[in-house]
Amino acid sequence: MASETETQTAGPGRAEAPVRVLVVDDHPNMVASLSLMLRHSGCEVVQAVGGEAAVEQLGDESFDVVLTDLRMDKVDGMGVLARTRESSPSTQVIVMTAFGSVETAVEAMRLGAFDYVSKPFNDDELLLKIMRAAERRRLQTQVKLLGDEFRERYKLDNIVGRSGPMRELLSRLVKVAATDATVLVTGESGTGKELIARALHANSQRAQLPFVPVNCAAIPETLLESELFGHSRGAYTGAVKARRGLFEEAAGGSFFFDEIGETTVGFQAKLLRAIQEGEVRRVGENTPVRVDVRIIAATNIDLRQAIQEKKFREDLYYRLNVVPLRVPALRERRDDIPVLARHFLERFDRRNDSRHTFSDAAIERLLGYDFPGNIRELENVVEQAAALAGGEVIGADEVLLDIARPAAAPGDETLAGVVDEAERAAIQRTLELVGGDMERACQRLRISPTTLWRKMKRLRITR
Repeated sequence: MASETETQTAGPGRAEAPVRVLVVDDHPNMVASLSLMLRHSGCEVVQAVGGEAAVEQLGDESFDVVLTDLRMDKVDGMGVLARTRESSPSTQVIVMTAFGSVETAVEAMRLGAFDYVSKPFNDDELLLKIMRAAERRRLQTQVKLLGDEFRERYKLDNIVGRSGPMRELLSRLVKVAATDATVLVTGESGTGKELIARALHANSQRAQLPFVPVNCAAIPETLLESELFGHSRGAYTGAVKARRGLFEEAAGGSFFFDEIGETTVGFQAKLLRAIQEGEVRRVGENTPVRVDVRIIAATNIDLRQAIQEKKFREDLYYRLNVVPLRVPALRERRDDIPVLARHFLERFDRRNDSRHTFSDAAIERLLGYDFPGNIRELENVVEQAAALAGGEVIGADEVLLDIARPAAAPGDETLAGVVDEAERAAIQRTLELVGGDMERACQRLRISPTTLWRKMKRLRITR
């Protein structure tokens, strides 16, 4: 038995790195003819005459695609498939089979093979399947890299804040992240609820699979069902082709409903059914589609009060509130303000290739403010100070805070009133900073145009 590595320069129009294929068959002539055809098509080919030679190659080198015969002595195609899955799960396997062994080829696909071809096969058909298999591997590798980056970015060590309230929150997060329990994240606007949701996913058993967020307030009610559940072709005007919904896109991973309290009662009933049954129905179809997702929801409103006002379904609330996680307001974790401020300042400096530090007086000024807009407001204040600073050291007079807002008399303030005042101050200050540019304001506040317009209307804010 012999193996040989043969390299060919990529053909016209191919990527710089050619597709690397291991060709396996116990007939040397078949190996040679396949290798010749693949080399002329721009592939890099490694030959293995027999399954034993293939297993040896798989232990030493990596491949995009393994093309193997099924019927071979000693180590057959199923053995090559098993070894490939063990040594390099992302490598795609295509099995070659005679007409009478199609059932075995189908079994190979069930065990993880990408596809099969029946002998005698058309060269163009085989090459097309190899290219598709190589693209599958490329996408899987890309998804893994993105997943690794996601987990690194949202691992618990990267969550800034070690105050008592944050330690308590992170302690609960660690316990619940490892489970599939549904989580309801609550807290004021700007406290970092989505960061907590992403950390839940990144530290869960589903971390390798998708995290799909949706801002319920940013999607018009008429399109929300279609976006989440998908639709069939012709289900409504403009539905020119069938489309999978976001629920299906999140299969195996986590689905994050941000601003869940902004949905209508009618939609809540459909969402409740989807969560309870673990299946969705695309708009315009009657056949349900099974989905396996972990549900994480977030809101900055009091859902219990919304239930009393008939704006939120009580049964959906209990379905979502399996494990509640409350994100503390920044004024409840003042010890974290200096740490967060320096974190935002370092991030600003990295983006702008600059260098700044806070004076002690500037830190004291930050500590003396309640930050009704929470972390989002602190980030804006820090970036504004850095952008307008006259030198490397940011002084107290360069930290601009909204301290002119009238305080409520003791006993007169309500939570809703405090939240409204905080939102009004944050929106007005941001609009002033961007000269009334709504798009830039949305980017700074990290909310959708729909949400900003609705809040401005409710709080009677003009541009």
